Amino acid sequence: MPDSLAEAGPAPTLLREDAAGVATLILNRPRARNGLSVALLDALAASLRDIAADEAVRCVVIAAEGPVFCAGHDLKEITAHFADPDGGRAFFADSMARCAGVMQAIPALPQPVIAAVEGLATAAGCQLAAACDMILASEAARFCTPGVDIGLFCSTPAVALSRAVPGKAAMEMLLTGEAIGAEEARRIGLVNRVVPAGASRAEAAALAARIAGRSTLAVQLGKRTFYRQAGLPLAEAYEIAAAAMVTNLLAEDAAEGIGALLERRTPQWRHR
Repeated sequence: MPDSLAEAGPAPTLLREDAAGVATLILNRPRARNGLSVALLDALAASLRDIAADEAVRCVVIAAEGPVFCAGHDLKEITAHFADPDGGRAFFADSMARCAGVMQAIPALPQPVIAAVEGLATAAGCQLAAACDMILASEAARFCTPGVDIGLFCSTPAVALSRAVPGKAAMEMLLTGEAIGAEEARRIGLVNRVVPAGASRAEAAALAARIAGRSTLAVQLGKRTFYRQAGLPLAEAYEIAAAAMVTNLLAEDAAEGIGALLERRTPQWRHR
């Protein structure tokens, strides 16, 4: 059965649909361009916590309703706090901390996460996509960090963006605010695959299902090791990766997988 988390009001801000080991989280504020309100950030954080503890979930897709994947922080919500006694400082600090928590929870999640981007991913919306392990983008998708256009440099989106693309490509997006199309995003390494318009969610679900069909132990160990070694000096990176390989080789699934390959049969994963 689909699950959902809601903010005040009749419509949930975030939908969750589970099928065959894949959990799909759907941003559901299309009239607000799927802006990351505090309520939506909290819903994402809660769903990610639930998924992390859910052994039935082996891969995750993040998608969105409407023509915009995510327009970043909810600027109407932010503007409302300019009138606070402190000018909004406490709210802004809290909101940025909540957002940073979500962006860190995605790579820390045991399961791989795929963003299905159908439309515009801007500012913190671009950050959300870049924080995912992979991005499948529609031909109509666009990505930008246009904070400079309103006097607000996209410093927090820059964290995820600079880890997903070369530094100079990230700086060009951050300093110009110009949107890039799906093919350009793929060329610079932000996007994995470009798919026909309207097909991003279905294609992401198919890719997620393929990943979900692998050994959960191997996939989760691999994701954790990938992020642990990234950015480390070469010797330290190999030390961590070698230790992970030993752990993996001692697992039941490795023996099953190697045996299945040698015997030319389909492996029967035990996920341990």
